[in-house]
Amino acid sequence: MSNTTKMSARARIEALVDANSFVEIGADITKRSTDFNEDVKEVPADGVITGYGVIGEDLVFVYSQDAAAMNGSIGEMHAKKIASLYHMAVKAGAPIIGLIDCAGIRIGESLDAIAGFGEIYMAKVSASGVVPQISAVLGSCGGGVAVSAGLSDITLMDADGGALFVNSPNAVLGNYKEKLDTSGADFQASAGNVDIVCASETDVFAEIRKLIGLLPANAGMPAVGESNDDLNRTISGELGFGSEAIEAVADAGTFLEIKKEFGKDMCVGLASIDGQTVGAIANTADGVLSTDGCKKAEQFIYFCDSFGLPIITFTNVSTYASEISEEKTIASGVADMTYAFASSDVPRINLIVGDAYGSAYLAMNSKHIGADLVLALETANVGVMDAALAAENLKVDKDEIENIQRGAKGAAKRGYVDSVIPVSDARKHLIYALQMFGVR
Repeated sequence: MSNTTKMSARARIEALVDANSFVEIGADITKRSTDFNEDVKEVPADGVITGYGVIGEDLVFVYSQDAAAMNGSIGEMHAKKIASLYHMAVKAGAPIIGLIDCAGIRIGESLDAIAGFGEIYMAKVSASGVVPQISAVLGSCGGGVAVSAGLSDITLMDADGGALFVNSPNAVLGNYKEKLDTSGADFQASAGNVDIVCASETDVFAEIRKLIGLLPANAGMPAVGESNDDLNRTISGELGFGSEAIEAVADAGTFLEIKKEFGKDMCVGLASIDGQTVGAIANTADGVLSTDGCKKAEQFIYFCDSFGLPIITFTNVSTYASEISEEKTIASGVADMTYAFASSDVPRINLIVGDAYGSAYLAMNSKHIGADLVLALETANVGVMDAALAAENLKVDKDEIENIQRGAKGAAKRGYVDSVIPVSDARKHLIYALQMFGVR
């Protein structure tokens, strides 16, 4: 399923990193297995080019599988090259990027190839939370290679030439590719297995370069850069919800959304605010918590916590998803997200942009589960539930309930909200908060 008519493995690396910055490692390594009457002839670089280069001012380690050399299949030495590169990246404290175009395991190398897969898995687990790991699915990525991609922090996919699968579409019981392409970007993104979908390889490389500019080099380094946006910029009109709210306060053009097609009631991604990279999590206009949305936020919280990225939430939530299928999973989904928020050590800021009702609000990075600073817009509402529902339950007039929980002043009087602010100053207050926590 690899698309060998596109860029070569080396051309892909050269398109990704800065011009003339790539240094290859292990160019002369080749396979040694002769089991099952395998040819003894050498395979160029054993089907994978490995080395390091520069993106902007940042050191990165890169491997690119060569579909023209035994279809980029993984054998013993191929795997050792990747595992060795991981060890170098960890020692150097720099991100590692895998450009994947692989036919899977090299069956002719038998147990040696399986052992190689294990080395890659172990290297990726050892690097988890130490250096950022990025995988780009540019061709075939099946079976154990798909599992390897799943061990990365962020997975991108070329919608045109990429194919991600554990079982190929035709091997899935009752399915065939024309019926449902389970290896395609649309399916895998909707399942949450792909973080960013791109229309072409060129777009993949552009998104990776943007990622490297936002991410810290390693868990011990700050993620701070220069901002071209106005420190004192005010916001005109409404802030909005979801990605709209994040983009309104972030430095212009810096927001990079992750898992856009999965758990659509929740929006997560990386953004720069006055040059400081933050993890942004926002409820959409629906104001609903679903299992997938909570799972998406939970995974992202752990990622941010691993790399010291402050978390900013944009809360607008009033209820849980109400379907039979959701009822099986929503309690554990919300519990897992709540645990992730409450156990994280990075600075946590909550900006209530809409409604904040009931236990759904508690789970969204509230003061009650350890948020360091809670701000609320003047247009926000904080309370036990929607006024009409509360009035019905208490058998009192709706206006009486609204008077108690209209806006966020009631919550501010009790110390559950630290400041009630105008929409226009939302960006400035978030910058002040980041400076206060010393993360700038």
